[in-house]
Amino acid sequence: MATPNTHLTTPTKTPSTNSSSISRKHQNNTSNSRFEAYNRLQAAAVAFGEKLPIPEIVALGGQSDGKSSLLEALLGFRFNIREVEMGTRRPLILQMVHDPSALEPRCRFQEEDSEEYGSSVVSSTTIADIIKSRTEALLKRTKTAVSSKPIVMRAEYAHCPNLTIIDTPGFVLKARKGEPENTPNEILSMVKSLASPPHRILLFLQQSSVEWCSSLWLDEIREIDPTFRRTVIVASKFDNRLKEFSDRWEVDRYLSASGYLGENTRPFFVALPKDRNTITNDEFRRQISEVDSEILRHLRDGVKGGFDEEKFRPYIGFSSLRDYLESELQKRYKEAAPATLALLEQRCGEVNAELARMDSKILATSDVAHLRRSAMLHAASISNHVGALIDGAADPAPEEWGKTTEEEQAESGVGSWPAVTVDIKPPNATLRLYGGAAFERVMHEFRCAAYSIECPPVSREKVANILLAHAGRGGGRGVTEAAAEIARAAARSWLAPLLDTACDRLAFVLGNLFDLALERNHMRDSEYDKKNGNMDGYVGFHAALRRAYSRFIKDLAKQCKQLVRHHLDSVTSPYSQVCYENDFQGGFGLSATSYFKFNQASSGPFYLELSDVGAPSHDETMRDQENIPPEKNVQQTTPGKVAEAREALKESQMTVPETPSPDQPYDVVHAGVRKENVNNEIGPRKRMSRMTGNTKNTESVQNGGSLLFGNADSGARSGSAYLEICSSAAQHFARIREVLVERSVTSTLNSGFLTPCRDRLVVALGLDMFAVNDEKFMDMFVAPGAIDVLQNERQSLQKRQKILQSCLNEFKSVARAL
Repeated sequence: MATPNTHLTTPTKTPSTNSSSISRKHQNNTSNSRFEAYNRLQAAAVAFGEKLPIPEIVALGGQSDGKSSLLEALLGFRFNIREVEMGTRRPLILQMVHDPSALEPRCRFQEEDSEEYGSSVVSSTTIADIIKSRTEALLKRTKTAVSSKPIVMRAEYAHCPNLTIIDTPGFVLKARKGEPENTPNEILSMVKSLASPPHRILLFLQQSSVEWCSSLWLDEIREIDPTFRRTVIVASKFDNRLKEFSDRWEVDRYLSASGYLGENTRPFFVALPKDRNTITNDEFRRQISEVDSEILRHLRDGVKGGFDEEKFRPYIGFSSLRDYLESELQKRYKEAAPATLALLEQRCGEVNAELARMDSKILATSDVAHLRRSAMLHAASISNHVGALIDGAADPAPEEWGKTTEEEQAESGVGSWPAVTVDIKPPNATLRLYGGAAFERVMHEFRCAAYSIECPPVSREKVANILLAHAGRGGGRGVTEAAAEIARAAARSWLAPLLDTACDRLAFVLGNLFDLALERNHMRDSEYDKKNGNMDGYVGFHAALRRAYSRFIKDLAKQCKQLVRHHLDSVTSPYSQVCYENDFQGGFGLSATSYFKFNQASSGPFYLELSDVGAPSHDETMRDQENIPPEKNVQQTTPGKVAEAREALKESQMTVPETPSPDQPYDVVHAGVRKENVNNEIGPRKRMSRMTGNTKNTESVQNGGSLLFGNADSGARSGSAYLEICSSAAQHFARIREVLVERSVTSTLNSGFLTPCRDRLVVALGLDMFAVNDEKFMDMFVAPGAIDVLQNERQSLQKRQKILQSCLNEFKSVARAL
């Protein structure tokens, strides 16, 4: 804080005593008028929540640094402020008014949430009780340990200066018993917020016994005001430090505070009476004067060489601090008066315009046509904003209004993706997105979830039931049909919940756009100062509009669920060719030859081993053959003469029975061993050849290979039909999943959600809300309490207008006197 100028220059012309007294009287009257105007403006700001740059003094300090004693000294009387400990829980705005006629202090408290003051309070005990009760009531109602909402007390007294001080909660290191542990941090945060506005003067108190370099709270003040440009530093309880000084250089070095506060910062040094006994107000003020005199006497006489009185005398004693604060505040008032006047004129204009709009609203409640027009314009504006948000609008700020993937999952109530065990983290999962960006992120998340699901394992019993049932119906594609049926069932069971979850998540994303559209609409109205179609205050209408939008989104979600379920039913239908699209192009890892071999096994399904014991060995098969009578025309060849046996065998000499007879030898194929039954029937063999398109199928049958695996040299492999069917089912499932996700669902969800929001939303809202008769339409505006809300808002605006206009008139008078 700048050094006060205590050395006045000698005037060149000495005015007469009469003119001088008149001038001082005029200055005092102007000063008092200015002070009263700011006090009333401050009361209005507190009552209506106005943010006005009123010059104010904010007292800061630790809980035991003498802040409460200083406030009592400024008031000129005691009211046990320290006993109620209000400084640790709630700010107190002390409006001190110098009134020569008030021989006894008259204190009045501003009513909570009003600019009116209550009746006068004289008893100091009553003052303390009011502060304590109001603090406890507010903290109990808000369920907090501290509150930034101030108590306003106006004190009129002949012995107090024209001064307004905001007494803030005192800094503490540890919470009191029964309070939350974070109470000290809450106090510090609140005090910083009160001290941060640049129009406020900081009055920081610290005990003089604490060295500047060891100060607990000086660094916190430096964070608020790094250069101490608007900070007044006070070393309290200065009498405790005096006994440490013996030489002049010691006291001058301490008073200069060099090296810690900067060259342009001069602290004040104050001591106040320690006697807390009950004394009269006159005695209290007399003791304050005695302490000031005693400090100066000690510095002059008790210290060898005294002290630099010319340099430090303006900063020593309570009276010096009081005069400086009063003059500094008056100077700030005078400097801020023009800006305050301009701001008041602006606020008055805003309140008048708002009041006019409120009057038009109330008048419009009886004008149905006007209400319909305004309501339609508002609904259309909201619909347009929803479309803009879907198309990529980035206002309001995504940082504030957007949501991360984790927040979407939690707030939507949908949770994680069903049947997905891995942690799905789509790109940009931690970014706060909304609208079209959030929609696309959910779509990508759905793809990741879908591709993370594989075909679940199927029991052998289930495979056997499906396979044997298909074999019983005949045909040559029994194994493939069984695998496809398993894949279709798995897709219906596992992918259907994913589709429902995707629809619910997308509906949540679009549902959030209503509040964002309202915010965009409010921002646009404020930006362009629109007056038509303003529907603020119509609670019933806004509730109906929100319900209509929610119904629209829910209907879209229901329709989309039906559409994607239809696609799922289509790709999992027995008539769908999705599972067979790549069969003859080497799809799923099977060649054309292996395809024939794999499906040829269906002609003898009861000989496929589906248990987990594996295929029988060569020796076991040979032992089984020992109990079977030899066939007449069977040629048993060695592995080296397979080709000769193939040449000797004629197609007309071999048949594979479609339905084996119990009396007929079976055509068993196991791990490289073959038994043949030869007769003259050629019909079934030809049908089998035509069905596969391979006229040389006998090669695959006679080559000693396994029909289960389609590999002629798989004699060393214990192939299992169960494993082959499960593998084929997994491949079919992957094909169904790919077709569903890439071809069907993505485009369906985009066209099912986004297109209606862009093209049909305004029509849907209009039909829902406005395609009704006038009586039903007016229910949204004359619902119980709707008119009362508007009337209450109008009364509040009128009250605010009256107070601000009164303050404006006062400041105009002050400005003319400057």
